[in-house]
Amino acid sequence: MPRETWVLFRHGLSVTLRQKVGIAFGAIQPLLFLVLFGPIFATFGTWETLVPGLILQLGLLSTGMAGFGVVFDKRMGVLERLRVTPAGRLALLLGRVLNNVVTLVLQTALLLAVAFAFGLRAPAAGLAAGFVLVVVLGASLAALSYAIALTIDENLFAPVMSTAVMPLILLSGALLPMSMAPGWLDGLSYLSPFRYVLEALRDLFAGRYATGTVAVGVAVTVVFTAISLTIGTRVFNREQE
Repeated sequence: MPRETWVLFRHGLSVTLRQKVGIAFGAIQPLLFLVLFGPIFATFGTWETLVPGLILQLGLLSTGMAGFGVVFDKRMGVLERLRVTPAGRLALLLGRVLNNVVTLVLQTALLLAVAFAFGLRAPAAGLAAGFVLVVVLGASLAALSYAIALTIDENLFAPVMSTAVMPLILLSGALLPMSMAPGWLDGLSYLSPFRYVLEALRDLFAGRYATGTVAVGVAVTVVFTAISLTIGTRVFNREQE
């Protein structure tokens, strides 16, 4: 399985790296928020509060929309041809997911470079730990996105995901901390796993590591990843039967 995953990942990565403009364009919305909204936010907040939110937004937009790739593959008959290969179903999923994770890492690095130019000053240890958390979350989002794309009508994937992603971004507190929201909205946001992940990221970027917030964020990420990979693998198995 590792060898099959590596072969599929390497092929997908070679295609991705030939589309450098596409990688940069995928990060354009968080970058615009950073450039146009960041200076305003900095007057009453900190870059260490805003940038983790933009990274989460990037993850939801980038890996959350990964299912578009499998929609096109299904439409063009690529998935049908994969049915006759000896590759394991988990490898078929993980090869795609790892490719999406690399894209997310490159986009996050670009966002962080611009953020440091604007005034972000996060500790190296916090950045490294946050990076790991984002990578794991990105893998889970990609797997779940593929599962959704293979489950619903291919023509519905774009509107469904576009409709779902924006409320998830807002309820996570990505643009403004939910402590500033009305009580009912703040309470509603606790139903979203992304709020816990984002709060952990903000603690890490602020140099706070051994906190309950970080522990909860890590735990939520691990559970969410396990569930997403399980769902993604089952859907791929069913699709290839």
